[in-house]
Amino acid sequence: MKLFLSFLLFLLTPTATLCQNKATSAVVEIENQSSMYSLDIRYATANNFLKEPLYECAKCLLLPEVAEALTNANYYFCDRGFKIKLFDCYRPLSVQKKMWTKVPNPIYVADPSKGSVHNRGAAVDLTLVTLDEEPIDMGTDYDFFGRAAHIDNYNLPNDVLENRSLLQEGMKQFGFATIQSEWWHFNYTNKSGAPVLDVPLSCE
Repeated sequence: MKLFLSFLLFLLTPTATLCQNKATSAVVEIENQSSMYSLDIRYATANNFLKEPLYECAKCLLLPEVAEALTNANYYFCDRGFKIKLFDCYRPLSVQKKMWTKVPNPIYVADPSKGSVHNRGAAVDLTLVTLDEEPIDMGTDYDFFGRAAHIDNYNLPNDVLENRSLLQEGMKQFGFATIQSEWWHFNYTNKSGAPVLDVPLSCE
């Protein structure tokens, strides 16, 4: 019996490893596509709405097609004197579940039973900064849960509305769609139905 169980374990282990490697290879690191990004991956720090680090490493991973579209968008903004500052990209499903436990509100946190587009490597949270890393005013900080962050809220200063319009119109040109409740969130529509992943963000 022990010999049979050992043989069974031998057969199963390579399969599990293969599945994990296949999931990991589905996404690419955005910095390998271009160095012209500013990174502020909040969930790798305690500077987020849960007040604790959720990622082991501050990386932005995306499906290859999404990474290419985002890089093209960044070139577009760079030609206009700005560049993309990234807050979040691929997010493991296990992290999504932790967020949902704290904020079970689908307006601001996607229900993990369905999976977020972040869990598919096809969504990005971002803003714009100048080429000298100076922030531009978007009206609220990232992950502000309230009416002031909604893209259909026009009761804001003109410069904020202009900055949001610049961001939204630029991203839409490269296949990204907005959501109503978060000015910083963009889904890449061609890949919004990709499989959900739960591979940790590893420093290796």
